[in-house]
Amino acid sequence: MAAGLLESIDRSTLLAGHNRLALLLFRLDERQIFGINVFKVQEVIPVPALVSVPNSHRLVRGVASLRGGIVPIIDLSVALGEPPDPRPAHVIVAEYNRSVQGFLVRTVDRIVHVDVATVSPPPGNVGETSYLTAVTRYGNELVEIVDVEKVLAEVLGEAPALSAEALRQAVGLRTTRRVLVVDDSRVARTQVEKVLRQVGLDCVLVNDGCEALNYLQSLAESDPVSDKLLMVISDIEMPGMDGYHLTTEIRRDPRLRDLYVLLHTSLSGVFNKAMVEKVGANRFVAKFSADDLAAGVIERLRTAVPEAVAA
Repeated sequence: MAAGLLESIDRSTLLAGHNRLALLLFRLDERQIFGINVFKVQEVIPVPALVSVPNSHRLVRGVASLRGGIVPIIDLSVALGEPPDPRPAHVIVAEYNRSVQGFLVRTVDRIVHVDVATVSPPPGNVGETSYLTAVTRYGNELVEIVDVEKVLAEVLGEAPALSAEALRQAVGLRTTRRVLVVDDSRVARTQVEKVLRQVGLDCVLVNDGCEALNYLQSLAESDPVSDKLLMVISDIEMPGMDGYHLTTEIRRDPRLRDLYVLLHTSLSGVFNKAMVEKVGANRFVAKFSADDLAAGVIERLRTAVPEAVAA
């Protein structure tokens, strides 16, 4: 299974940047099917020997020794509000936000490729406590896409705030322009907003690329957009329109093409950096380091905004 999965992941990279989303489908029981982004998956393995850790988080079933490292194994059934699965069969090993962890699941189904336009936010009645970031359909089945960043935020706790040095770098830098933040994860939007406010910037928060493009086009109907916005900070993988496609549309529109775009995502690697250049983004910052994100924003302030001068 592992070899076939990795081959499928390699083939899936060819679709990235074409507004396609590659999902690894899995089940936590016999009823509902869930999805996780393929590009974050390192491998799928049978459940290894788990070692319990005293006083660990309620979502952590234990830790396992994988490839010479100790990896926490998170029970997704518990994260989604179900009892612990008594017979999980697989662990999905994935890298998110610069850390590796395993997700305990009942069965792994297949890899599918869906048009991002068919991916939509979860129903409004699921509430802010939901661990879903989007839904789509594959055949006759509803696929619920897990907001892994929210799961990890609960397990790992709140991301560290800006360091004293980063705050010092931001002292005296001011602009009235706002930042457009585009991310389908509420947790991620909150993290970015917190950094921007610590740097001294106001922001506008939207959920996906379609909403962002509509907002930008409405701004462009009056004054130049660059008079109102300092930059766009966008996730890459989102329902409706991904960050690659959003950046491409920004560059195509004469009214928007000079906007500074920073792509901010838990996806990483050589391929992703090549795509950032291909679509014309100005910078890429891997999630989530408050200082690294702040450095990108401060660089933009110093080099491109005449009124943002040190006091």
